[in-house]
Amino acid sequence: MIQGSALGPASYVVNTGDLRPVTIGNEIIKYADDTYLIVSAENTSSCQPELDNISQWASDNNLRLNINKTFEIIFNHRGNRGTSAVLPPTLPNIQRVTIIKALGITITSQLSMNLHVDTPVESCGKTLYGLRVLRAHGMSDDFTQEVFRSIVTAKLTYASQAWSGFCTASDTTSWIDF
Repeated sequence: MIQGSALGPASYVVNTGDLRPVTIGNEIIKYADDTYLIVSAENTSSCQPELDNISQWASDNNLRLNINKTFEIIFNHRGNRGTSAVLPPTLPNIQRVTIIKALGITITSQLSMNLHVDTPVESCGKTLYGLRVLRAHGMSDDFTQEVFRSIVTAKLTYASQAWSGFCTASDTTSWIDF
């Protein structure tokens, strides 16, 4: 399949139908050409066997696990308050990160959406400047509104059902100021 083709994402999901976690309680989520392994705190000892399973599955299907694009993030909803969680040992050759971008949504290890909210708000500010310049050069109000809805609204609401529930009061302040 050619990457970026209309058939690519559907083909990937069909071809990965037999890729399953080896440990009960773990989940493998597949979307388009992305695969996410979710391991609960009780199953941290299963991380390496799960990665070995994914790597073996890839090899069996003439694919390879791209270690350079493989990251580990540990979610801790407590943040820096209270007692800190005991972290499992790091996985060999896998970078542990505190921020990850999953399907276009930036998530921190404390499940904060502040980075995800700030980035599109900043980008939309630049877009508004561009629209003001185009309007000053004669772009009609109707066309300006259409461009606004097409670009700004789309950026601000992209996958909002997935991330908006994690927003704090300070996250929503960015939207109000916008």
